[in-house]
Amino acid sequence: MNSTDFRRYGKEMIDYVADYMETVNGRRVTPDVEPGFLRDLIPPEPPKNPEKFTEIMDDVDTKFMPGITNWQHRNFHAFFPTANSYPSILGELLSSGTGCAAFSWAASPAGTELEIIMLDWVGKMLNLPTCFLHENNTGGGVMQNSATDCILACFLTARYTALSRMKRMSEWENADDAIMASKLVAYTSELAHSSVLKCAAISLVKIRKLEVDENFSLRGPTLEEAIKEDRAQGLIPFFVCATVGTTSCCSFDNVSEIADVCDDEEIWLHVDAAYAGNALICPEFRYLIRGIEGVDSLNMNAHKGMLLNFECSLMWVRDCHKLTSGFTMNPLYLQHNHTNDAINFMNWGIPLTRRIRALKLWFVIRTYGVEGLQKNQRERVRLAKMFEESVRGDNRFEVVGQVTLGLVCFRLKGPNVASKKLLHRINESGKLYMVPAIMGEIYVIRFTIITENANDSDVLYAWKVISKIADKLPPAVSVHRDGFMNSLEDIEEPGLITYMFPMMKTHRRLSIPCGNGESSDDEKDNKVEIMADRRRMRGRRLSTPQIYIPCSNTREYAD
Repeated sequence: MNSTDFRRYGKEMIDYVADYMETVNGRRVTPDVEPGFLRDLIPPEPPKNPEKFTEIMDDVDTKFMPGITNWQHRNFHAFFPTANSYPSILGELLSSGTGCAAFSWAASPAGTELEIIMLDWVGKMLNLPTCFLHENNTGGGVMQNSATDCILACFLTARYTALSRMKRMSEWENADDAIMASKLVAYTSELAHSSVLKCAAISLVKIRKLEVDENFSLRGPTLEEAIKEDRAQGLIPFFVCATVGTTSCCSFDNVSEIADVCDDEEIWLHVDAAYAGNALICPEFRYLIRGIEGVDSLNMNAHKGMLLNFECSLMWVRDCHKLTSGFTMNPLYLQHNHTNDAINFMNWGIPLTRRIRALKLWFVIRTYGVEGLQKNQRERVRLAKMFEESVRGDNRFEVVGQVTLGLVCFRLKGPNVASKKLLHRINESGKLYMVPAIMGEIYVIRFTIITENANDSDVLYAWKVISKIADKLPPAVSVHRDGFMNSLEDIEEPGLITYMFPMMKTHRRLSIPCGNGESSDDEKDNKVEIMADRRRMRGRRLSTPQIYIPCSNTREYAD
């Protein structure tokens, strides 16, 4: 492809992307495909001869696009926001077009310095203490691939710092690093993202998941007690990862209390604010991270709320020298005339090669301005509150946890199986897409506001879909508006046999047909045995329901 072809097809690609963004809401949210579908559409061997770009795009349109999940659909309410915008896409295009690797100042002077400025810009937008800014000369920020990369970089830095401290002690001065690391222990909330556990596994250190309070928050006294227990066992606490905006329910650990404990115990404190950190650009939400002046590092994903596409994870540290001390490698081929007097981001994390992500951040902030980005944040919160009101207005449902930002966790009242079945039906319809979470032993459905252009009609539509599907759930899993369940004879769906009954002292064993409606003894695959009270079940209010495992053809409904 020469420059003439590139100009032609590049313009066509811009049109293709713009058309997709304009028409995405007319597609299914999730594709109607099965695993392996693309192998039947694409040849098993690569082409020997060049193919026309028009042919490639035809296959993109007819084979690839029908199989993607449309994350930018206004009815996509899963995970956390995966924002996108035209200036972000254009910034990404320019970054790709330069083909520049910004691992050192010499490798990309403009790329390096723009990243420094952008991390200070965003730090000021979040009102971070000045110790986290580059202009302070001791701290600073860096752009990483993901929140996992941010947490891992800080995890490894804390481990390196702890091992260096141990080596200065007489009892450890000749010890092997692996032996010393076996004594280290880290802490996080039981609701922390799974990436924290992954980072502990990679770092080869122990980690404890600590209980949260009634507001799903990790508190200082809980951490303090765990540290006391571990020190008594000869372990060495070295790292805590607090969460501001947990993935399960957007709850907030008490950073102020935890920071006081970590300061007293000389433990590295990292704050994972991947989602909620974006809201801190609004002054009214900054109370959520009280105590930030006492942490050693923090991260946020700008692609979760600042209208940037994947990936754009930002990380700040109080002491950049501690960060770089464990990552700096200086082979001759990477040295340059300003090695010692310029920032080289290859020493601020794990990867060496890194593209210029700061361009899209620069483009977006300048295009929308701080006020425009604040407006987008506030609108997400308003729409989430609107959805919360709809949930609370239906006595079949309940909201779990507090709705602080753009996430609402809700469920059908009663056993978990009812909410599981509801979510299965919703996602299967292709009209909406949401994902679940477990809070303690409670199964919840997560509804989050995703796209830039989401509005009231999207929330109203989502609730209409959810409510209608709830209306159609079979009695076996529905919680009726009057709070009562129907009798066994009212099961309408042949394949669904999971059922709930109060456990009584006197019971008998029954068989319910499933599949073909027959219940002969020799067709055990088509029935399930359940325990039921001898007394008549019709009209009896559920109190302590027991959920039974169904037969093989409906195993997905098992609790």
